[in-house]
Amino acid sequence: MYINGGWSATKETIEVKHPGTGELFRRVETVGKEETNQAIEAAHQAFVKWSKIPAINRAEVLERIASKILEKQEELAQVISSETGKPITLSRGEVKKSGEYFKWFAEEARRVYGETITSPITNKRLMAIKQPVGVVAVITPWNFPLLMMARKVATALAAGCTVVVRPSSESPCIAVELFRIFDECELPTGVANLVIGNANEISNVILENNKVRKITFTGSTEVGKHLMRGAADSIKRVSLELGGHAPFIVFEDADLELAVENAVYLKYRQAGQVCVCANRFYIHDSIYDEFERLFVQKVSELKVGLGLDEESIIGPVINERAISGIQDQVDDAVQKGAKVLYGGHRLNDGEYAKGSYYCPTVLSDVTEDMKIVHEETFGPVAPLMRFHSEEEVLQKANNTEYGLASYFYTNDLSRVYRVSEQLEYGIVGVNDSSTSIVESPFGGVKESGVGREGGHGIEEFLETKFISIRINE
Repeated sequence: MYINGGWSATKETIEVKHPGTGELFRRVETVGKEETNQAIEAAHQAFVKWSKIPAINRAEVLERIASKILEKQEELAQVISSETGKPITLSRGEVKKSGEYFKWFAEEARRVYGETITSPITNKRLMAIKQPVGVVAVITPWNFPLLMMARKVATALAAGCTVVVRPSSESPCIAVELFRIFDECELPTGVANLVIGNANEISNVILENNKVRKITFTGSTEVGKHLMRGAADSIKRVSLELGGHAPFIVFEDADLELAVENAVYLKYRQAGQVCVCANRFYIHDSIYDEFERLFVQKVSELKVGLGLDEESIIGPVINERAISGIQDQVDDAVQKGAKVLYGGHRLNDGEYAKGSYYCPTVLSDVTEDMKIVHEETFGPVAPLMRFHSEEEVLQKANNTEYGLASYFYTNDLSRVYRVSEQLEYGIVGVNDSSTSIVESPFGGVKESGVGREGGHGIEEFLETKFISIRINE
């Protein structure tokens, strides 16, 4: 743990293993209730000074952190791949974007504006100013362990908040590396604190401690709801980026080769363990057969590997629990009439024997009564479905409690506007598979969350204070 500017050891540890080999990567020390309260107190004390530091000086610290992250890109990428199984090329991209978030919010720190308000009374002057909310609890997932921390922590620090960070126990090692960078860059004492340990125990402390004024969380909808309910007791602010079940729609006039290429990328990148990955594929009946042929062909060419080599496109899934969940959805679909066009099973022979690998899978003849159409699939399985009209596919695409990301392909300009406006999602990609950039607002609607990160997300960490001044005339 890293609390109040110092590293501390504890007796309790967890083992972090590479999901592709089952081999021990590192042991990480864990903390509990007492240490979490210490971290919150340290952040609370540090907030008094950090919030008053001029934005230009906070920005300078964030710029140093950004530079150091990029300087250590390969080292950090190796850590990410070793504890998550993510292909090394994707890990390098994650590190680069993490540095970009610190740089972006270093710039945003200097652009927190208030306003003057025209007074209806001659002897009054009115204004509204923006101030940081206070101590922020940052809870991050395993699948983008550095990026999620960077996006949340950089924003909070830029706003003048202080943070207590709890990373996933599946991928805590990169958090330790990031806090070493904070140390090297002389982030003031207590501004950022790290606690690793039991999720329920630490989360309960965060919910109970009134000195925590905001929670920012990325993870499952179920856990998000629990945090939202708990935050209500002390009216903590929350930003929640939760589950997704993205539709991928290909209309009859689409660029078919582009759609297939992007579909494969969006489904199988990081073995489908991405909240914005495509989960349901709706293909217009007139082009379905050709799409299916091209799609299966490209999927059959994907290389599944350890993740640390340059050629791997798909690495392992995170653990055996994930394998079970994926297989359950596939089995349910097959029992209800779906056909397996490719894959449909785990990989456990030869080089895959010791890891949690699942073969990239394509299903056809998928129907609305199957689990895979309604439950988020955090794995490399693509269910293909036909549709006949725009109205039909919109109804099916929106028939879910999720609303994070969506994608569709068409060359009809009017349809671009119609469908974009009618899809009930926080993010819409039109002929585009890369919708997450530092300048853009990221977040969902319905049960996929509240609030936005990236872009002008610094507003999520600020309170508006109205000031009314009576003057002598």
